[in-house]
Amino acid sequence: MTEANTGAGKRALPLHWKMAIGFGAGLLVGLIAHYVSGADAPWVQWLTSYVTQPAGTLFLRLIFMLVIPLLFSALVVGIAEMGDVRSLGRVGWRTLAYTVVVSGIAVLIGLLLVNWLEPGAGVDRAAAAQMLAEGSDRAAAIVGSSADQPQGINMLLSIVPDNVVAAAADNAILAVMFFALMIGVGLVLTRSAATETLQRGIEGLFEVSMTLIGLVIRLAPYAVFCFMFNLAALFGWDLLARLGAYVGVVVLALAIHMFVVYSAALRFAGGYSPAKFFKGIQEAMVMAFSTASSNATLPTALRVADEQLGLPRKVSRFVLTVGATANQNGTALFEGVTVLFLAQFFGVDLSLGQQVTVMFVCILGGIGTAGVPAGSLPVVALICGMVGVPPEGIGLILGVDRFLDMCRTTLNVTGDLAAAAVVSRGEIDPPPELLAD
Repeated sequence: MTEANTGAGKRALPLHWKMAIGFGAGLLVGLIAHYVSGADAPWVQWLTSYVTQPAGTLFLRLIFMLVIPLLFSALVVGIAEMGDVRSLGRVGWRTLAYTVVVSGIAVLIGLLLVNWLEPGAGVDRAAAAQMLAEGSDRAAAIVGSSADQPQGINMLLSIVPDNVVAAAADNAILAVMFFALMIGVGLVLTRSAATETLQRGIEGLFEVSMTLIGLVIRLAPYAVFCFMFNLAALFGWDLLARLGAYVGVVVLALAIHMFVVYSAALRFAGGYSPAKFFKGIQEAMVMAFSTASSNATLPTALRVADEQLGLPRKVSRFVLTVGATANQNGTALFEGVTVLFLAQFFGVDLSLGQQVTVMFVCILGGIGTAGVPAGSLPVVALICGMVGVPPEGIGLILGVDRFLDMCRTTLNVTGDLAAAAVVSRGEIDPPPELLAD
């Protein structure tokens, strides 16, 4: 066998398997460090403070540096490629209807499980007091940031930026997306040589962004190792065990929504085989779980929609770009479960009307929450304050939030791809290999 044949016979390990290896290795090494030396050991503190935490933060910063140009260009190009405003309106209304209905179902599942299983009633008070004290500084910062969040009509007005450059600088994703939406509509309505040149330029920005993010994502396995080492070395399994009921309810609700609700939507509304769909998107799911960021997973989701699901690019670019911020079912579910959990823990009896209010605000929160790690915590603090639950109680869940963030981000990204598949049904039929039996 020649050297060329030998090289051709070797297949590179897929990225999602590399990330899975990084995840497992980081978790294993972190647990060994936690139980052999302890989280307070000087070498563990030094390693997490000066090596693994900075490395993970650097990876996320590289991704977020490119997220704004990627979101902007993908949304503009997706709208411009639709060709006419009627097509945009059809896809847009389908996406909005799907988001509202499925997010409502997600929050309802979470609230029903919390009321039934009552995880807040079983937390050890001594351990909880210690966790509240340990997270008091960070909780106070999150509660303070929630006070700056726009509320009521101001929340809707904030979507329309008075200065798009300032909105991008402040990471106001919805405002940037609104500006991109207007530019895309303008390109559809204005056909000239100049606008065609502008569209090609924005397409070039999209391609450059995807290329650069592709280079950054090669570092993902190492970043995942760092994330999991930090989590396991500092907390071990003890914290998960202490808040086991709460974590269990959140994970159970997320699993029901993913494998029951999404499967039903894919089969009956999209014509897809759920098993084949989940198999095709596994790389995006692993990336979402590893990074805990919908925005960081967007380039992978766009590629999976194109290569594995065969979705029309004009639809997938629009739905996935909008969905990275606006279709966060897992976030809405998590926020509802957390508010009721904290209400049970502090003995606050929420009426049916208050729970309906929580459900409604969580649906809106799932639309407006930033697609970054821990982006939902300020929204949770805001909702707690609205219904009379002490917002500082989020200090109770800070230790387990990273793990739950990974889980709910996986649901968010899966939901975005499912939405793209369902919305695409009106434009094309599913590929034969993905059809439901």
